[in-house]
Amino acid sequence: MANLSDVLSTIDANQGDALERLFSLISIPSVSALPRHFPDCERAADWLVAELQSLGFEVAKAATPGRPMVVGNAKAQTRDAPHVLFYGHYDVQPADPFELWKSPPFAPKLEAGPSGPRILGRGAADDKGQLMTFVEACRAFRQHGGLPCNVTLLFEGEEETGSPSLPDFLASHAKALKADLLLVCDTNMWDVKTPAITTMLRGLVMEEVVLTAASRDLHSGLYGGAAINPIRVLTRILADLHDAQGAVTLPGFYDGVEELPQEVAKQWRDLDFDDAKFLGDVGLSVLAGEKGRSALEMIWSRPTCDVNGIFGGYTGEGAKTVLPAQASAKVSFRLVGKQNPERIAQAFRAFVKQRLPADVKVEFRSFGASPAFVLPTRGEAVRRAQRALEAEWGKPPLLIGMGGSIPLVGAFKRELGMDALMVGFGLDDDSVHSPNEKYELSSFHKGARSWARILSALSQ
Repeated sequence: MANLSDVLSTIDANQGDALERLFSLISIPSVSALPRHFPDCERAADWLVAELQSLGFEVAKAATPGRPMVVGNAKAQTRDAPHVLFYGHYDVQPADPFELWKSPPFAPKLEAGPSGPRILGRGAADDKGQLMTFVEACRAFRQHGGLPCNVTLLFEGEEETGSPSLPDFLASHAKALKADLLLVCDTNMWDVKTPAITTMLRGLVMEEVVLTAASRDLHSGLYGGAAINPIRVLTRILADLHDAQGAVTLPGFYDGVEELPQEVAKQWRDLDFDDAKFLGDVGLSVLAGEKGRSALEMIWSRPTCDVNGIFGGYTGEGAKTVLPAQASAKVSFRLVGKQNPERIAQAFRAFVKQRLPADVKVEFRSFGASPAFVLPTRGEAVRRAQRALEAEWGKPPLLIGMGGSIPLVGAFKRELGMDALMVGFGLDDDSVHSPNEKYELSSFHKGARSWARILSALSQ
């Protein structure tokens, strides 16, 4: 079996070439939300196929109704080694507004940062940099005789649009993808020097509501006051979704929401987390959610309702005295515990319908629903990963929650019966989904070393 110290030394020695490979992948604008970039998604998939083939993986680019999946397999050096399935995604978010980027989003470069050099570019952290930490760990093992675990790689190209093709793909390829453990890299560290294992994920419901009143836009001087304005109706309904204490008012919304176990609550209270700094870093000063809750509770263990966008009427430069015929909003709900996504969506739709005045019709569009997920924290895989991360970073990893959602983790559990180990090396200030996305060079380097240690630990 490959000597771990030799593998780590190879990762260190190959950092320059590894960075060039990452830059090559980032430079492909694989934006899965925009049809004009669908060919770029194909190019990114082909790039990964070629890269994995060069490492000795058996690789296939599998067609889906949307963007292709990339599936690779490689055997371990030893016969009885465990089998891990590593998941990542090669698609990225749109990069606009482009004028806010320091440099072109798909021309990656290094820049100086407070903690050292950082990689700047769309997808640097989400998820190309994270994905490539694992690939580089596999590369180093292959250079020293082979992998310590049987490895299957699954890279998808629609994560940023809700993974619409993933459930059917898992169902139809269940036998080929089944493994002992799922590894997911699309998560964060606690800070730039402290690793973390994510054990709690919030679920997600995404809805769009469209209100239509008059048959056409109207002149507000001729119809204002006499004709119903769907923007006014919509904003009143959206305002009713929260009470004065920041709680969500949907009937039954908190069904299945439980308080944190005391030991978890204490661990979170003992963390070095400053609510004021957390908000101050983004130009805010006052917690706006449920009264009496800390910021960590709000983003890790409490459900939320957020309006993500409102549309209607004239939004161009200057003024136009129009009474719009239509208004719409995109609303998302982050779920925790045993909240039922379908019931939340139904409650939201009923809530809207009950508040519609005469002459206003409503249409709803769903963009997905997934439950919250809590992972076991005392399993052997977690213990081994904890030891491996502590060996690399010099301090034990924290077991943390995650405010975002990774629906695929629940899908893998339902379809394949697999638990997940979620270890990533992103940071809260990486500006994922925003202009000037970055990934710390230390995350890229030590992330690869960390995965090498984890694979070695799992194999023993």
